[in-house]
Amino acid sequence: MWSGPRTVSTALMRSFGNRPDTVVIDEPLYAFYLARTGISHPGVDEILASQPNDWREVLDDLSSAPLPAGKSVYYGKHMTHHLLPEVDRAALAPLRHAYLIRDPAELLASYAKVRSRPTLADLGIVQQAEIFDAYPGPVVDSRDLLENPGGLLRALCAALGIPFTEAMLSWPPGPRDSDGVWGPYWYESVWRSTGFGPYRAPGEPLPAGLAELAAQCRPHYERLYARRLTAASP
Repeated sequence: MWSGPRTVSTALMRSFGNRPDTVVIDEPLYAFYLARTGISHPGVDEILASQPNDWREVLDDLSSAPLPAGKSVYYGKHMTHHLLPEVDRAALAPLRHAYLIRDPAELLASYAKVRSRPTLADLGIVQQAEIFDAYPGPVVDSRDLLENPGGLLRALCAALGIPFTEAMLSWPPGPRDSDGVWGPYWYESVWRSTGFGPYRAPGEPLPAGLAELAAQCRPHYERLYARRLTAASP
């Protein structure tokens, strides 16, 4: 599941993690991304120590590692901006790909609260569109998901060829062993949650200085939005 920041991606990971047949992995390319870029994120030393720093090792494991007994679905939460240019896109071929998107103006209005000067590279929307072109798959818009979790999850499961289960709609609060070591810095709201929250429009307008960046993102977003799933009936 490829997404950018601020797209309810962790809640969707929690939804899949509550399935009895599913194993989840949280941003397995994060350490590689930090090691190559030198960017300092909260908990950077813990992150670098917790994951392989080589993208080849990460993707080999995702493609070939055996699943635990009783598990048939391996769900990977990925940030598209972690997919740096050196990663051979052909190495993604053995995997199924799906895409979680959010309106750029809403995404940036939210992201500006934690990073005042985001760049196009931070958002990963260009990489997301690039991966979609190479490996088409189901697209979920985060607003649609929040407005109708059951309908969108039914449609997503049908598109992926796996059964829908009501267990995806609610979960116990608290951290999980599968959460990345960065959880204490970023996952407070998810740890308090027991399901998808209601859709809420951003409480503040898009900062004027980010309007141009939102405009750069919009053609990529709209191209994926045109291919998004619509809710399935129970």
